[in-house]
Amino acid sequence: MTLSPASRRGFLALAASGAALGLSRSGAAAIPNAPPLYITTPKPLPTFDFFDASSHPLTLADFHGKFLLLNIWATWCIPCRKEMPTLDRLQARLGGPHFEVVPVSIDSGGLAAVRKFYAEIKIKHLGVFLDPSGSAMQVLNLEGIPTSFLIDPNGRQIGRETGAVVWDSPNVVKFLAHQIAGRSHE
Repeated sequence: MTLSPASRRGFLALAASGAALGLSRSGAAAIPNAPPLYITTPKPLPTFDFFDASSHPLTLADFHGKFLLLNIWATWCIPCRKEMPTLDRLQARLGGPHFEVVPVSIDSGGLAAVRKFYAEIKIKHLGVFLDPSGSAMQVLNLEGIPTSFLIDPNGRQIGRETGAVVWDSPNVVKFLAHQIAGRSHE
């Protein structure tokens, strides 16, 4: 069966809205106490450049020594908009010397677009990180956003998820706290 372009758009919108609501995206999500992202063998991530709110250039190496939840997102992405408050609450709960959420916006509008968005939805605990060129999409070989990477203190990817996650749910917080406690001394 072939879908018309209008039907295809409707199907994609329905699928995106399901992801934005945190509905199951994988078989693992249906398993009780499953991790919120696909666990991978530790591997280095390709290097890409981004900036903080003061226009200081950064790479992931600038965060060496702590766990990161790197999130690639944009203000115009509906699932991203739903996910960001959960990332903010996760940062408030677990953020500190051993863990940080690093949300890198690929908005071409840069700092102004992100600050406006943070104010609209009352983001208080997340830093502002910018990749207005969108280079992270190509460098990290992303198929869509939001995409999140769990990165260990040595800068290696140990988990990945494409699609929105409710990052402050009790199971996710417990999983991440366990990862941080278990590997922060490696």
